[in-house]
Amino acid sequence: MILRGLESCANGMLALMDMNDNTANNLANVNTVGYKKGSLKFQDIMESAVFTQAESVLRNDSSRYLGNLSVGSSAYTYTHDFSQGALNQTDNPYDLAIEGDGFFKIQDADGKIYYTRNGSFTRNDQDYLVTKQGEYVLDVNNRRIRMIPEDLDPDLVRDKVQIIIGEKGNIEMNAGLQKIPMQTIGIFDFGDKDDLFEISDTRFIPKTPEENPELRSEKFVLQQGMLELSNSNVIREMINTISTQRNYESLAKIVTTNSQMLDTAVSVGRIRQ
Repeated sequence: MILRGLESCANGMLALMDMNDNTANNLANVNTVGYKKGSLKFQDIMESAVFTQAESVLRNDSSRYLGNLSVGSSAYTYTHDFSQGALNQTDNPYDLAIEGDGFFKIQDADGKIYYTRNGSFTRNDQDYLVTKQGEYVLDVNNRRIRMIPEDLDPDLVRDKVQIIIGEKGNIEMNAGLQKIPMQTIGIFDFGDKDDLFEISDTRFIPKTPEENPELRSEKFVLQQGMLELSNSNVIREMINTISTQRNYESLAKIVTTNSQMLDTAVSVGRIRQ
């Protein structure tokens, strides 16, 4: 029983270390635009059913089920909380926030596709809508979004027009009395968000795109001149840190006590020999 207690405590301490690492990552990203906090799910390493002692070796009607006995738990999956983050007004016309469901679809220089809630965009020197890292934002037809129509001279209109982005992502150029409709920003979603794999702190891809394909999001409103902040809460994560630390200290004390008991048992065994 002493060895089993040591094993249970060791497994619990390892699980708490994983939990503390996750909490630290959430705290580190409280100011990251579009960040979705992560959480760990745990499972028992080994669980056995416990019965009262039976008259026979085989369990029969005289055995009574008492419960389960576990030797600790370990983290088995990492999930994200995709709940809405607070919106912050920036008044930058290229900053966009999704209020509701869905992700922006972005493409890097190698053609790889990612999905993100980070709408901190800008316009590159070719007048394409891109992320701050230079990745292209795609429209509803998976095309790169150009903020000035190709039939207009960019040098003549670049600083003389107003870009208006509607609630459903439709882009419109306001050139004085003339309004020119352009592309529509694509907002996509997934039926199973637990299937999304985190590439970086704000970029995701589906693990099984064949089974969990992208869908056109319907329940959303796009807010121009705003950004969605992280949904990680400093106070809640600090509370989790304190709770994790106290649990770890409690298990450490149990390990010390069991170690002392084991030393005593070994010493007694030596004396009897």
